Amino acid sequence: MRRRSATLGTAALALAGALLVWFVSTTLFPYHSLNHDEAVYLQQAAMLLEGQLYLDPPVEGVFRPWFFVDAAEGMYPKYAPVPAAMFAVGELLGGYRLTLVAVAAGNLALAVGVVREAFDARTGLLAAVLVLASPLFVISSSVFLPYAPTHVLNLAFAYCYLRADRIGSRRWAAAAGAAVGLAFFARPYTAVLFALPFVGHALWSLRGEIDVARLRAPLALVRDSDAVGRQATTAALGLAGVAIALGYNAVVTGHALTFPYAAFAPLDGLGFGQRRILNHEVAYTPELALEANGRVLWIFFAKWVAGGLVTAGLAGLGVAVAVRRGLTDRQAPLAGLLVSIPVGNVCFWGNFNVLGGLDTAGDGLVSALGPYYHFDLLLPTAAFAAVAALAIAARVSDAVAARPEFDARTGRVAAAAAVLVLAGGVGAVAADIAREPVERNAEVTDSYERAYEPFEGGPPANSLVLLPDPYGNWLNHPFQAVRNDPGYDGRAVYAIDDRPFATADAFPNRTLHRYVYRGGWAPYDGSPSAARLQRVEDVRGDRLTLTATVGVPAGAESVTVRVGTGDGSVYRVASAANSSVEFRLVVTDERVAVEGLGGPANETLTIDGVETVRASAFVDYGPGGSFSYRFDLPVDATDGRVRALSPGVELCRGVRSCGGAAAYVPETAPDGVTVETDLAATDGDT
Repeated sequence: MRRRSATLGTAALALAGALLVWFVSTTLFPYHSLNHDEAVYLQQAAMLLEGQLYLDPPVEGVFRPWFFVDAAEGMYPKYAPVPAAMFAVGELLGGYRLTLVAVAAGNLALAVGVVREAFDARTGLLAAVLVLASPLFVISSSVFLPYAPTHVLNLAFAYCYLRADRIGSRRWAAAAGAAVGLAFFARPYTAVLFALPFVGHALWSLRGEIDVARLRAPLALVRDSDAVGRQATTAALGLAGVAIALGYNAVVTGHALTFPYAAFAPLDGLGFGQRRILNHEVAYTPELALEANGRVLWIFFAKWVAGGLVTAGLAGLGVAVAVRRGLTDRQAPLAGLLVSIPVGNVCFWGNFNVLGGLDTAGDGLVSALGPYYHFDLLLPTAAFAAVAALAIAARVSDAVAARPEFDARTGRVAAAAAVLVLAGGVGAVAADIAREPVERNAEVTDSYERAYEPFEGGPPANSLVLLPDPYGNWLNHPFQAVRNDPGYDGRAVYAIDDRPFATADAFPNRTLHRYVYRGGWAPYDGSPSAARLQRVEDVRGDRLTLTATVGVPAGAESVTVRVGTGDGSVYRVASAANSSVEFRLVVTDERVAVEGLGGPANETLTIDGVETVRASAFVDYGPGGSFSYRFDLPVDATDGRVRALSPGVELCRGVRSCGGAAAYVPETAPDGVTVETDLAATDGDT
């Protein structure tokens, strides 16, 4: 009955975790999180489903996804493929998010199993409850990042290892080795830090099995000694995982010892000294490491564990209780994780990066997603907090039962009440500390909802969508929710809007669109405020004419039109008496002229090959009320004729707001502010 109750309890916890993660993933992160690494793993998962290790883009420079290495063979991600492969399995079964659900359930079930192996079933169940109630567990399990998937491999290793040790099974030892090998392939340093205490246990368990004489016949030693055989089996399969990881390195980077992340950024590694990734660089000194990791640990225990500092204090008390009772060799690895994970993370500068600015409270990804590099610390913290909680309950029960007016049953009731009081305190603190990251991520999702509104219901069929690049020449950074199929043959193809003519020529049978948004890309501050998917015409001929009509709200003093190329600028001033102003840009293979506003008829500007002709209409309202319409017209005049694409249109409150973050979105424009454009081509006398 007791075993059946524990099994049902474990199943209930796993189911509750699965349902919670599904809810959070679909409601709080429908467009993914602030961490754009999610798109890397999902892009990699799609590649694996197509049997691809590399992407082969049709146009150079506009199809490189975030955190992909550009190599001679093609583009490949900087991350190992194991988490992506796990996400791919979910897609095969019906959707990527199914993997999140399965991993969450697996982590909770294995948490019960690992703690039960080290202590007992009650402690395991209570520890898993604390894990489930931890904001770090819920948030990290609900996004497509590698920490929860790697953790399930680490827990599988721990459970199989402890079970093999208890029943003397080489099969379970083999399963432990396979799990830790996969964990190493997924995240090598994370797996090493988790495995170190268990390696210590393995060496301790062999202390009486090996001597110099027996080492002369190692195969016989493995055959004759159960302990040596089990540990050798685990080690062999674990090392097989290491070999597979190094083999993957050799395939994609050309060198077994060069991991993809090092090929992407050679100074993005472990240890101290100069560290750099892209344009981010810092001298990572031991002093800076200790300061950063101290803050990360404080944040972990204060804000991201169920119950915060209450549970942290219980965990410390639990270690003391376990030591006083006589910490067993099977419990020691869990205590060791409280050392190996924090100490090992000091050598990793990622813990500095998640903080953002050290002197800014609530800055960096840690404020929204938590100290995810310490995800593996949840289990030992919860385990020893459970030990302390049950010890307190037992002490209360004994104290009550010892009084002459009470009996043992009353003591058990008092113990249950003590557990409920502790649970209530932990639950209240957990709810309070979870509120801040939930609200922050909800604000981000609200911004994403506005930004991706043009794609609601899917992008236009058979389309080619040109995207802006607020963070540089990267796809999926920040636009994670719109990704290319590995073969560039999906419903839509997405490209950076840097080489529009070459991109359009690579997909001649697709309709061309341009995605633009209004406001800087700052989802945590409620921006963008609106977005638009603009249909783009591709025209060519001997002569092109762009006719632009802009609205002039009442009260304007004048309208100044400026047209510029690399050759210089032309200005025209129009009356603001009418409700609109119309002007035309006439483009040939060599020159552009302004028509429709008076001024010298022969005043033109030279066009040199592929160029962007920029026109603006400044509506003068006097100090503080003026604004500009801006038109960016891509022109190609390289083959004796001229070609152009529909211009990008912006509505700018100031000069500095133009340049990609002030898109004209008709639905959000003030009264009287309107734009109409018409791009036409003529050949010869036509």
